[in-house]
Amino acid sequence: MSAVKDVHIALAVLALALNSIAALWGGWCWWQSRSSVLFWRLLRAAQVSVVLVAAIGGVLELSGRKASSLHVIYGVLPFLISLLAEQFRVSAAQMVLDNRGHKSAQEVGQLPQAEQRAIVVAIVRLEIGVMALSAAVVVVLLARAATVVH
Repeated sequence: MSAVKDVHIALAVLALALNSIAALWGGWCWWQSRSSVLFWRLLRAAQVSVVLVAAIGGVLELSGRKASSLHVIYGVLPFLISLLAEQFRVSAAQMVLDNRGHKSAQEVGQLPQAEQRAIVVAIVRLEIGVMALSAAVVVVLLARAATVVH
């Protein structure tokens, strides 16, 4: 089981690194109001790494290698934070439309091109901001998990 524990640790370090980079790059993209395919790829890789860390941690728990309750909580919370952030991201477009007084995307399609672009930029900026912030929270939780192993 030592090999599984080593994989768990290596993936946790990878998850920390990927989430850190995604948080920093996403924060920069948010600040600059720019879209970035690289951000979304980093974020998705970071999210996959969190799922793998949690899954392997679950295998270790089920096999009898008991970590402290705090370690388990800090290990599961990043997964939950990612899910919550995704739900918030999904609602970002409607939030921007509501905030600007538009009922639907079809209504926005009737606006001048410049206004449509401004709305799209606002939606993308909100989505990136939410997900970059969630990656930063995941970094804090994973770092904390590493400090309370036993």
